[in-house]
Amino acid sequence: MTKPALSAPHKVAYTYKRSLGPVLSRFFTALREGRILGVRRADGSVMAPPKEYDPDTALATGELVPVGTAGVVRAWSWVSAPRPQQPLAHPFAYALVQLDGAATPMLHVVDAGDEARMRTGMRVTARFVAEPAGAITDFAFVPEEDATAQAKSEAPAKGETEAPVELLRTPVELHYDYTAGQSASRFLYAIAEGRLLGQKCPVDGRVYFPSRGACPQHGVSFGSEVVELTDKGTVVTYSIVRVPSENIPLELPYIAVQVLLDGADTVLMHVLDCDLEAVRMGMRVQAEWKPRAEWTTSLQNILYFRPLDEPDADYESYREHI
Repeated sequence: MTKPALSAPHKVAYTYKRSLGPVLSRFFTALREGRILGVRRADGSVMAPPKEYDPDTALATGELVPVGTAGVVRAWSWVSAPRPQQPLAHPFAYALVQLDGAATPMLHVVDAGDEARMRTGMRVTARFVAEPAGAITDFAFVPEEDATAQAKSEAPAKGETEAPVELLRTPVELHYDYTAGQSASRFLYAIAEGRLLGQKCPVDGRVYFPSRGACPQHGVSFGSEVVELTDKGTVVTYSIVRVPSENIPLELPYIAVQVLLDGADTVLMHVLDCDLEAVRMGMRVQAEWKPRAEWTTSLQNILYFRPLDEPDADYESYREHI
């Protein structure tokens, strides 16, 4: 291949959702009210933040009890150049803070303003945001003298009738640079021309699509030889998707399919434009492409697959790919 390997920045982003359960639900609900809770362990000590099970003994923990919103820094590390996804946009410290009344420290942020002010053993106090929502980011620790001067270390009280916090939503982002390598670059250059390339294993002759550069079963290189495939294939399995995803802008419900392209021995995951009642295993389908002017070096050049007016494939022709 004479063309250079393709490389591009990528981002994976989604909102992580977690059901909290009874213990953490009460902890985050208390944060919304400007309070911090710990949990009593079997030996009578208090662990904050609380957990359902003691990490030292694996025993179930006991009652939730309030702890102080101030404490002592036991260890810390300074962040001089915060990244966009970190809790503060200016330099700050990550610190282990042992709250008054707790026997264990919690990892959190100390907004000290200057690294020179940070020290092990210093007293800090929680400073809550103006409108806490029931999240760990509702507060940051500040040096105790700052909280005293500002007289703003408590969050406004929430009404007791407000629904408890039962679900945690956390945005997650991963930024990275991806270099495709020779085999994947060859595949991507070809799909920008409307061609679908696979590669054949020299040991057993199986055709892998998209090409992986080397056979995952035998560990041998495919070399530079390619197999050009048609954009027709057979539905091997399918699912009706009724749950929305922030990263899949398709109208619900839609059909996710695994398609075995003619001449290939591995399946391609994609979507099918078809009546829900009509989709079935063995259905013959063909790719529907974007307009040629919109083609790029991306598998997204294929918008979806659509049914073909052909007899269903024989089960034996795709049974090993289910």
